[in-house]
Amino acid sequence: MLSEVLSKETCAECRFCCSFRRCSLWETPLFPEDECEKLSSDNEYGVISDFNMNKSEDVEYYTHEGKCVMNGQTYGQMKLSGKYKTDDSQEEASCDYLSPEKGCILSDEDKPFDCKIWPLRIMKKGERLVIAHTPTCPALGKEPNEKLIALVKNGLGKSIFDYAILHPFIVKEYKEGFPVIMECGKE
Repeated sequence: MLSEVLSKETCAECRFCCSFRRCSLWETPLFPEDECEKLSSDNEYGVISDFNMNKSEDVEYYTHEGKCVMNGQTYGQMKLSGKYKTDDSQEEASCDYLSPEKGCILSDEDKPFDCKIWPLRIMKKGERLVIAHTPTCPALGKEPNEKLIALVKNGLGKSIFDYAILHPFIVKEYKEGFPVIMECGKE
């Protein structure tokens, strides 16, 4: 989705977004229930993942079309706890689908939405949905650049909001320090 701003080669070399510190597990990608079922059994990738299954709460927020109330959905989050070797909160564990040779081995179809939109995040700030920039992306830095802002405001933002409305489990609570690029309803 973001190939206009980040090349696949840059991302494949960096792989920062594919490793998760113990203190930042909230950033671990969330998978729809059907995808968890596929990836937790014998599959084309030769990797069998274990997921923590959760039911999202009913959510209420404002969208570009007014107030929206969504019923919860079942989703999974990859279990990484067994991959950590110490109790250090800064220790990192990588995604099951990160190959040292190839980078991410998931097809675009199977890749979680969180990964497709990195370094963007869909978050709930107050009663509004916002698209925020992840300030830890080494390739783009702490602040979103003009190209990224234009990409979000010229169509990508609406696509992200539309997906979030259909899949509310991907909406994360807003974290201080994440620059907001766009607020739903204020395109």
